[in-house]
Amino acid sequence: MPQKKNPDACELLRGKSGRNIGNLVTMLTALKGIPMTYNKDLQEDKEPLFDSVETMMGCIPIAAGVMSTLTPKVEKMKTGLSADMLATDLADYLVRRGVPFRETHHISGQAVQLAEEQGKPLSSVTVEELKSLHPAFEDDVVSVWSFEASVESRNAEGSTSKRAVLEAINKLKTWLMERQ
Repeated sequence: MPQKKNPDACELLRGKSGRNIGNLVTMLTALKGIPMTYNKDLQEDKEPLFDSVETMMGCIPIAAGVMSTLTPKVEKMKTGLSADMLATDLADYLVRRGVPFRETHHISGQAVQLAEEQGKPLSSVTVEELKSLHPAFEDDVVSVWSFEASVESRNAEGSTSKRAVLEAINKLKTWLMERQ
């Protein structure tokens, strides 16, 4: 179809993920009762395991092909960002101010609702409006509206910061080199 924008390879990979998730559930269900049984459940672990390995062996070259020819269009990607994606960052801001997360989640939701009611982006809610939701908001809350800062603030292993991503890449490269 000429109007189609999604590459077939990515659709195939997405479809295969459902198959492997199903195999994972099958495995977890079979394994959950093992400590209380004679392990007869393990008769059912081979098929989903081998199917998942075979599926992944087919997916890896497809994913490698996609990644090797991928040219991200950064400006186009940025147009997909919206301030409501930073609602958790707003909650995290309050946590750093000593407010328990169970409260900040609700307060952040109130801010999202306020923005929606006023027909404006979450980042356009004023400091005064935020202060009306909770006194812990200060003028520096505007720093929350940075997508780059949001990504970089998640810096634990496996997270989104540049440091964490580069660390994961280096670990994978080391792991691959050890197996050659």
